[in-house]
Amino acid sequence: MPIGARIRANDPQMVYGRGYDHNFVLNKSESGLSLAARVYEPRSGRIMEISTTEPGIQFYSGNFLDSTLVGAAGQQYRQTDGFCLETQHFPDSPNKPSFPTTVLKPQETLKSTTVHKFTTDES
Repeated sequence: MPIGARIRANDPQMVYGRGYDHNFVLNKSESGLSLAARVYEPRSGRIMEISTTEPGIQFYSGNFLDSTLVGAAGQQYRQTDGFCLETQHFPDSPNKPSFPTTVLKPQETLKSTTVHKFTTDES
């Protein structure tokens, strides 16, 4: 589904957040590294794949970019001109016993791996 296809939907979550700011629970059968997202840009053929050991991924669509940031060649960044995918545990995990724990006790070590792979298609 193209990111912009539903970004202006009249859904209360989309209206309140001014776009996407959603956590997706990954359908993981094991605790190891697994594919979490694949993004394809058809015009350039660029592909981004994200694999992670985390249980979720947050999708944010630059909802509060307001043209005050200026990038290369003087390009202004406007609302929803960009997006990010952030691997993580679920929001509000400390208050939800059914969610994967985010508690890290003294002397414990947190290990998490996220891999970003960038390629292009062959067409």
